[in-house]
Amino acid sequence: MDTKIKIGDLILKNPITVASGTAGYGEEMNTFFDISRLGAIFTKGLSLQPRKGNYGNRVLETPSGLLNSIGLENVGVEEFLDKKLPFLLSKGATPIPNIAGHTIEENIELCKILSNTKGIDAVELNVSCPNVKQGGMAFGTNMEIFCDLIKKARKATSCALIVKLSPNVTDVASFAIAAEELGADAVSAVNTFLGMKIDIKTGKPHFNNKVAGLSGPAIKPMAVRIVYQVYEKIKIPIIGQGGISSLEDTLEFIMAGASAISIGTANLIEPSISVNILDELQNYMIENKISAISDIIGLAH
Repeated sequence: MDTKIKIGDLILKNPITVASGTAGYGEEMNTFFDISRLGAIFTKGLSLQPRKGNYGNRVLETPSGLLNSIGLENVGVEEFLDKKLPFLLSKGATPIPNIAGHTIEENIELCKILSNTKGIDAVELNVSCPNVKQGGMAFGTNMEIFCDLIKKARKATSCALIVKLSPNVTDVASFAIAAEELGADAVSAVNTFLGMKIDIKTGKPHFNNKVAGLSGPAIKPMAVRIVYQVYEKIKIPIIGQGGISSLEDTLEFIMAGASAISIGTANLIEPSISVNILDELQNYMIENKISAISDIIGLAH
């Protein structure tokens, strides 16, 4: 039974990964299960300097979902390399750092630093971050800025380059096409959808940042649709994500066109859900006589 997935020169042992932001740096999850079993661990988004994130309210449960306005709090790349990465490597995990700079220059510097680090064979570029030099507009919602960033990131790193797409555009597939043309090795589809909550007692937004990212089962049908549409336009692998919490969800994404999947919000409910789904996927393949995971990728097309 072949569950391996190839992204650039990186080979994942299986298609089950955990998404950036809900798995920390792997240490917490390792108390629940052997993190080396996963295809990869996408780390919390990294910046050059430590970042405290947003103040005030940060998370809010919604019907079938979760709003978050964490603000990309993280330890900074130096502490990640000194303390977090050695732990991941010592456990035999496959770390994929998520890059979350606030300027093109910061993103490129992070690409260079991580590319020159032993044990890192891929990076994920979060283009949903606000570009502070462009009035806070997300890199991934303006095609010109997006292309400039991807082009420079590709030149800055020899690692497999994964671009995490924003769903907050009219045509996600057009950004996926551009990423492929500019040398990306894979795309992650998709990041959180923009949402909002008004406190009816105060008449003010619940979050100090006003808007927040919506994740969880509520967004799954939209995320599956995006993966399906993107698959028809590009040849590079897609890492599907958005509301996955079961084997059925996983198979939907794979059949829509995802080569691998990332589990996010569900980790907060059941920390071991990723390895549980992995076990179920392997049993499913045995029961249905599926010799390779590639046999069912894009089956719905």
